[in-house]
Amino acid sequence: MLVVAISLVLGVWVGPTVVLAWCAVTTAVHRRWLILALCLAIGLIGSADGRHAWAQAHPRTLGPYEGWVVVTTDPAIFGAGTRLTVEIEGERFDAWLYGGKRARILDHQAGDAVWLSGVRRSSTGSVRRAQVRHVVGRFDVEVLGDVVDGNALSRADNRVRSALRSSAGTAMADADAALFTGLVIGDDIRQPLWMVDDFRAAGLSHLTAVSGQNVAFVLAGAFPLLRRLRPWARWLATVGLIVWFMALTRFEPSVLRAGVMAILAATAFVLGHQPRPARLVALAVIVLVLADPLLVWSVGFWLSVSATLGVCVVGTWLAVRLPGPQWFRVGLGVTLGAQVGVALPSALVFHRLPLVSIPANLAAVPVAGFVMLYGLPAGLAAAMLPRPLVLVVMLPASVGTRWVSAVAQVAAAIEPAPRWSICGWALTSALLAWWIRHHSRHRGPGVPI
Repeated sequence: MLVVAISLVLGVWVGPTVVLAWCAVTTAVHRRWLILALCLAIGLIGSADGRHAWAQAHPRTLGPYEGWVVVTTDPAIFGAGTRLTVEIEGERFDAWLYGGKRARILDHQAGDAVWLSGVRRSSTGSVRRAQVRHVVGRFDVEVLGDVVDGNALSRADNRVRSALRSSAGTAMADADAALFTGLVIGDDIRQPLWMVDDFRAAGLSHLTAVSGQNVAFVLAGAFPLLRRLRPWARWLATVGLIVWFMALTRFEPSVLRAGVMAILAATAFVLGHQPRPARLVALAVIVLVLADPLLVWSVGFWLSVSATLGVCVVGTWLAVRLPGPQWFRVGLGVTLGAQVGVALPSALVFHRLPLVSIPANLAAVPVAGFVMLYGLPAGLAAAMLPRPLVLVVMLPASVGTRWVSAVAQVAAAIEPAPRWSICGWALTSALLAWWIRHHSRHRGPGVPI
């Protein structure tokens, strides 16, 4: 309680005081002390917030329940069963459905309301993994009743997702349709297990996790309209568009990081500043962890943050030192930077760092980017057209999706055993270091690199 009380005082009084004091002082020494005070305030607030979050990760009420509940995530298929996460009296529970119950819920999405009768029980198995998703227990469903649409926002989001699924399902095979929705809006729950394994083995699984690239493409598509607005109106519209896209993609950890970074960048731009990308990453992490401390245990959040830092720091450093034309240097630098960033979490969690990820990303990412940019407007437009026209409109996205899938399959097939992959990375690193050192010598000390 003492920590909570101190944190509240610091959050209410010290935070604004530090901001006002920062504007008032001019000496670097005083500003260092202010930064130290702000870090202390953030640390104490985060500590209290984290303690509260873990306390809330345990069920308050167990036992029988009958009534309406809200579906918080899209039904996720696991083998013969489907996991349905529902909110009951402010707490989340996982329900596992099979047979007829599973078939009845598959076409519904997050935000819908469903009538359930069953029993709330404590979690079993991977308790920590469930707690990170704010799930406090499991719900044994005895009766599954009616399912109705949710509020206006969830209905709008679900109509967009359904339209994209419909267009993809009409123009593509089932596996490619699932990959298409994964590339465009991160809707990858219908991907077959073999595809998931191929993308992980090829180092391409990040393509189906919505990230900064998706957010950038959405903003790029809206730019012709945004540029016509006045600065603050443009900022408001930009923030609204980002928040809508975050809601559309279910506020996944990777899109949260990308969305908050984009909002911070837009805010800095309208205020006349141009912050460094690494600083934006740090600020986004602080904001998100204070808002949801359990994100620090999310593997998706680790990978998103580390890959972004790798691109911002290592990728930009390599891009000016690698050989070849600019488009090749930038692409290779970004790929290598992202791989350096995710090396540690990938090794610790997945026990792999695919050697084929470099050529696979160089071959797949540009095409996947086109699918992301073209797929959202094309998929929505195609949903209103007859089948022959759907096939025409979706043809570029179909070809692009098939290419990305083929790259993943080929890369997964040729990926060497883990010990050879480690040797390959060591050799690649040595050759890269030699090239940079040799190339820097020949440039001369006075030539910028």
